[in-house]
Amino acid sequence: MKKMRKQKRPFHVMIIPTLGCPSKCSYCWSSEVGSPRMTIETVGEIVEWLRDFRDDPVTFTFHGGEPLLAGADYYRAALPMLKRELEHLSPNFALQTNLWLLTPELAEVLAEHEIPIGSSLDGPQELNDLQRSSGYYEKTMAGYELAKKHGLQVQFICTFTSYSVQFKEEIFNFFRENGLVLKLHPALPSLRSDQPDRWALPPEEYGELLVYLLDKYLENMDRIEVRNINDYARCVFTGRGTVCTFVDCMENTFAVGPDGSIYPCYRFVGMPEYVMGNVRDRPSQADLAASPAGVRMRQFKEYVDVNCKGCKHLRYCRGGCPYNAIAPTDGIIMGVDPHCIAYKRIFDEISDRFNKEMMASMGLEATGPGSSGSSRPGIMSLMQKMIGR
Repeated sequence: MKKMRKQKRPFHVMIIPTLGCPSKCSYCWSSEVGSPRMTIETVGEIVEWLRDFRDDPVTFTFHGGEPLLAGADYYRAALPMLKRELEHLSPNFALQTNLWLLTPELAEVLAEHEIPIGSSLDGPQELNDLQRSSGYYEKTMAGYELAKKHGLQVQFICTFTSYSVQFKEEIFNFFRENGLVLKLHPALPSLRSDQPDRWALPPEEYGELLVYLLDKYLENMDRIEVRNINDYARCVFTGRGTVCTFVDCMENTFAVGPDGSIYPCYRFVGMPEYVMGNVRDRPSQADLAASPAGVRMRQFKEYVDVNCKGCKHLRYCRGGCPYNAIAPTDGIIMGVDPHCIAYKRIFDEISDRFNKEMMASMGLEATGPGSSGSSRPGIMSLMQKMIGR
């Protein structure tokens, strides 16, 4: 009898070289003045921790703060070390940066290892700089041009706030006209601010924004990609989550802070109560799960299983982001991700439209966008585009 091969379960380790950042974005919740910087010796400790941690493919994402503060020498040493010493884990890499500190030297190092880059841009210059600080746009776009010159792939995340959502059409047009992929985040209440809700986008408004972007995307599929809509549609089409907000990230996502502390996710870095261990101690998966932070994460998962069991989207939503749910309540599990309202809104919209279009294609119904009686592109068109890719 043939022995069944163990199915590989990819995991994600986010490396946070520092929480420091030269920008002063109005709604930021993750930067920290005076944050230490990770040494290359700590990267070596990460290697030793992961060497026998598990036998699955790993993706390393360098995040922050601003990870380019670590400098060219750091990446010149860290990237080949991780790639060489953890070759059995088939490591992939990514980096999230505002691009201000990208130099030709750093660009060459990143290009040598073909590191995809994520950056942040909130739309046209005036709006972007109002939210992210004066001069942000020019510095980021200068870095973007340098990155492109070195063959680096860059995609931008756009944060929608309670203010910028008023200009959703201008923002959409900006990304479309500049040939940029649109990936968006809703602004969260900043735990580091005296006015945590000032910029936060209410869940109801976020849900309506997503439906608006769905319509705009369907009208412009040949001119732009809206990554979030692809992700939501893929959840509905496949019945499973495919991005971190909509999967059981526990046990498959970790973050390592500048001092080697291990956290459930980069969003918790710098919060002592969420330290699960330290790479120097080589904790096992079981050790991390047994830590107070690990137990709290498992309790959130159990809460979702009980309280969301009647939701038709449970399989691929999983209660949304644990950080969004428990960090603002000092770790007390009082509910799921507050953006549940928005997720339901867009999931329902996609699934309802898809069902109507399916019925129309069989001659049972012929109303609504994308139906046989409409010239507007519908969800079926999006599905065909995704399959075609």
